[in-house]
Amino acid sequence: MIVFHIVPAQEWEAAMGAGTYRPASLAAEGFIHFSYAEQVAATANRYYRDREDLVVVAVDLTGVPGEVKIEPSPSTGEMFPHLYDALPTSHALTVYPLRRNDTGDYVFSPDASGASA
Repeated sequence: MIVFHIVPAQEWEAAMGAGTYRPASLAAEGFIHFSYAEQVAATANRYYRDREDLVVVAVDLTGVPGEVKIEPSPSTGEMFPHLYDALPTSHALTVYPLRRNDTGDYVFSPDASGASA
């Protein structure tokens, strides 16, 4: 299953160096938040509007340690994937810049250029 995670670029770079990603949400909530491609922009605009340092990491959750659950968001009821364990960075496929449109809203398309491995 290919999913996407919004993360500050420096935090992701540190995780790549460590080989494992352990965001604050893992300690606080017990899981890592992910989105499907079509949910990324709305999530970024809802929770990260004031952030400028974000990237979107495409992740293959196939074979990751821990349990993957598809669960409803308490705020919207929309279903989102969650990983109940740390993420080995070897499961990252691509890192995309998170861009804004002319009105300042985040937009995301995994087909857009500018991705890196």
